[in-house]
Amino acid sequence: MMNNIREDLDRYFFLAEAESPLKKLYMVLFTQGIWATLVYRSGRYLLMNRRGNAVKVFAFKLLGMGMSIGQKFIEVTTGISIPFAADIGPGLYIGHFGSLIVHSSVKIGAFCNLSQCVTIGEGGRAENRGAPVLGDFVWVGPGAKIFGNIHIGNEVAIGANAVVNRSLPDVAVAAGIPCNVVNYRGSRDFIRISPEALDRWKGRDDASGNA
Repeated sequence: MMNNIREDLDRYFFLAEAESPLKKLYMVLFTQGIWATLVYRSGRYLLMNRRGNAVKVFAFKLLGMGMSIGQKFIEVTTGISIPFAADIGPGLYIGHFGSLIVHSSVKIGAFCNLSQCVTIGEGGRAENRGAPVLGDFVWVGPGAKIFGNIHIGNEVAIGANAVVNRSLPDVAVAAGIPCNVVNYRGSRDFIRISPEALDRWKGRDDASGNA
């Protein structure tokens, strides 16, 4: 959990050029996207680690109830709804608060950007019903709607107000209603992360590849 939170905060601090502890504290206290992410990470940790002896299970249930109240407070005050059951990788960046809805079955990769008025939800019929899986370094523009049992590749950019109901390959740039791939320039021009965070991510990839 702490590693994910570190990568989340690093993105906000890097984009705001926040180097002093005071400025970082100010951002934590007054950035709604950080509030929502911290509550999500904490609730997700409790959800995934609640097994154990009876005392641990009881304690985690009590803490989980408290985090659920915190989650509802975030929904009411910011319009950001991220269920604890959603699986989101490190380095999440929520650019602006307001009407961001993520379904509990959604999976989102590392270092993704979610803009305001975005919905990532369940869709489809019968055996085709499901929720999206987003890869790493995905940029989702304001007002975009992504739904259904689809897979969004790595480094994909989804334009403002796009409606995405089909899978997209790596480095695609999609726009329109319904969306179409307009080019393959990817999302790297839109997603900025610190060199240190990128090195940590590459190091983890290298370590897993050599394991």
